[in-house]
Amino acid sequence: MNATSPEAVPGRIVLLTTSHRVAPGLLSWPAWQALRAADTVLCADGAHPQLPYLREAGIAVTEASPTAQELVDACAGGRTAVVVATGEGEPALTDGLARLAGSGRVRMPELELLPASYDLPGARLLDLVQVMDRIRLECPWSTRQTHEGLAKYGIEEAYELVEAIEAGDRDELREELGDVLLQVVFHSRIAEEDPDAPFSVDDVAGGIVAKLIHRHPHVFGEETAETPEDVKEHWLRTKAEEKRRSSVTEGVPLGQPGLALTAKLASRVRTAGLDVPLPQGDGIGYELLALAVRAEADGVDPEAALRAAARVYRDAIRQTEGQGTGGAGD
Repeated sequence: MNATSPEAVPGRIVLLTTSHRVAPGLLSWPAWQALRAADTVLCADGAHPQLPYLREAGIAVTEASPTAQELVDACAGGRTAVVVATGEGEPALTDGLARLAGSGRVRMPELELLPASYDLPGARLLDLVQVMDRIRLECPWSTRQTHEGLAKYGIEEAYELVEAIEAGDRDELREELGDVLLQVVFHSRIAEEDPDAPFSVDDVAGGIVAKLIHRHPHVFGEETAETPEDVKEHWLRTKAEEKRRSSVTEGVPLGQPGLALTAKLASRVRTAGLDVPLPQGDGIGYELLALAVRAEADGVDPEAALRAAARVYRDAIRQTEGQGTGGAGD
């Protein structure tokens, strides 16, 4: 056999990767072209979700896990072999091919990594739902959790998120957003088991999607909004139509911190155009009430303002401690 004989033509290996987050069978056109033109299509996983759809399309798939040398031999004579990669990505095969190529003793086929499908934005959320489902079924702690038992963690994670935002720490912000998202997915998974009124994370997402579309008629409808004030007016009007509340105080959670609660009530009063005199009384509570209302009127979040001042106070405490100032117990 000489170097120009047909047997000497090295051929082509195509490693076809797919995403488990995309519905099986939804492959790119280059992927279908490669599959139809291939002399051999191989897949090590007989349960690969793509196999039924490939066979339905007339693609003959051999369930096999060849070595790197066997795959190179299968391409001799200019043949093309397509390997439908498993979820792990065929590391043993690719490592073996790399070793053969590095040896310099083997004329290697053309190697191509061909993504057959790509994740859509938000696709990793499907992984989170899948992982949460397994944890709920198999983790001794998670299987016993209830909405009531997890409530405190929702509050804690929300505060930690706010702290990360105020600190300006991007890595911390990303992590805390994940912790808040976990609370949503965890509660949704628990809700699926309710015998009377079950719902899933899809129901939760579907509800907020419908709400956002309905409350943004300037984006999804015929109305227009030129300023943030126009947007807020649309939001409040559609919200009022949805809720049909008898009081502007309905829906304001009383369990939130006092300054935030006062600011929210003041915002509802101002937005509704009500003239409500501040209650008068003795004590620091009424003074704080007046300060919070004034802050809201000035566009200041009193809770955030107090936290910022508290951090300055904390730094002053640490500075004093660092100076070695002795106390009464020294």
